[in-house]
Amino acid sequence: MNAQLATVVVVALLAGAAPLSAQDPRIAARLDPATAAEVGAILASARGSGLPVEPLVDRALEGASKGASGARIVAAVRSLAQDLAAARLALGAGAGEPEVTAGAGALRSGADPATLTRLRAARQGEVLTVPIGVLADLIARGVPADVATGAVLALARSRASDAEFVALRRNVERDILAGAPPGVAVAVRARGMPSTLPPTAPAATAATGDRGTTQGQPPVRRP
Repeated sequence: MNAQLATVVVVALLAGAAPLSAQDPRIAARLDPATAAEVGAILASARGSGLPVEPLVDRALEGASKGASGARIVAAVRSLAQDLAAARLALGAGAGEPEVTAGAGALRSGADPATLTRLRAARQGEVLTVPIGVLADLIARGVPADVATGAVLALARSRASDAEFVALRRNVERDILAGAPPGVAVAVRARGMPSTLPPTAPAATAATGDRGTTQGQPPVRRP
């Protein structure tokens, strides 16, 4: 009877110690014990659900580096865990960790979960990390979420490559820096039209050169 009781006690102790032993050492080293325990519980739940854990660790460490309170750190980690879960649900159970992480970033920037689902449908069998990242970056640049969504979905449906998504982002960023409103920059680039802000010097030079060397010259009169 005593041996059975001892076995039960050992099992109980091991079960209670498991979360501590599984806790990320970086969390234990940077957070106070109470905060580390709460964050550890969120990490354990995320890990058990198959969600990416590293972004959660990074968020907790970021909070610690900024001197945030334990309550704020826990709230931030929990909020990100919810976004990761929502992204995975929208993208499907087969989504890889980079896709889920990018999806959470897009949701936090203002994208709709339905957009992620539509992206998955448009690019079945392809990795969505780059298109989702471009979507998040465009919204972060000030492009209205619906405009950014329309442009990214149109590219996805046209079977655009990752390089074309990156080119869209690069061109839009350049147009915004040149003074174009973010929404207009995306609308123009999405139609495949060159931006007219600002006018390019080579084009003007070429036009002048054409007029000066051909159309602008008077006919040659022979004596």
